Amino acid sequence: MYPTHTMISVITPAHNEEAFIEPGLQAVQEAARQVEEEVEHIVVLNRCSDRTEAIAQAYGARTVVEDAKNLSIIRNAGAAVARGDILVTIDADSRMSPGMLKEVRRRLDSGKYIGGGVMIYPERWSVGIVCSALVVAPYLLWQGVSAGMFWCRKEDFDAIGGFDPRLISVEDVDFARRLRAWGRTSGKRYGTILNEHIVTSCRKFDTFGDWYFVRQPWTAYRIIQGNRQAVDSYFYDQRNQASASDSGDRGNAHKSSASS
Repeated sequence: MYPTHTMISVITPAHNEEAFIEPGLQAVQEAARQVEEEVEHIVVLNRCSDRTEAIAQAYGARTVVEDAKNLSIIRNAGAAVARGDILVTIDADSRMSPGMLKEVRRRLDSGKYIGGGVMIYPERWSVGIVCSALVVAPYLLWQGVSAGMFWCRKEDFDAIGGFDPRLISVEDVDFARRLRAWGRTSGKRYGTILNEHIVTSCRKFDTFGDWYFVRQPWTAYRIIQGNRQAVDSYFYDQRNQASASDSGDRGNAHKSSASS
């Protein structure tokens, strides 16, 4: 029998997220109002050179720094300082529906679930986005797990060693598979929350095009295989260039203002 929950810890990795993180912070606050437990939001700052930290702190989030270019290490850093007995991980460009934390607590309290993932909706739809999703769908169906936002008890997270730091991609699928296997040892199942959901940004499609994986299915395969160049190009390099461009624009604007 598990003890009464004392706190829920929401963990968000963030790499230069000033343009995306605020709706997610607001959504966590809204969801927190629907549960009795205290909710802490931990934002793990990863090589941020923008206002991500200030925005997160303005919404009452705790911030920690982890500069590794590895989402497993980043998420694990948040879990390491979490005070909650329930952990939830969600990306900075995603926002949970208002009843999400209440549903997470209900499922874990039932004793039937070890944890799980959630229903994911994109912020916009197009034929290209659907077709690109179908390119990677066979891999996800073969794995038999859901992702998007993970939820579990901290003791179970710790029992399986959290996210595998050896992986630079599909670490989320690996985590889900190991959590599911751990649950089977105690007769619990891996669940997918369908009556609540998360909405995630389409910034990758905005950058690369809605038909990207249809036109370049080999890139999707290389990312799944953990190819460092493919992972950096898709997840990091474009955003670094955008951040540098934004910083330059702000600097030029400041110079123009000063000289006028």
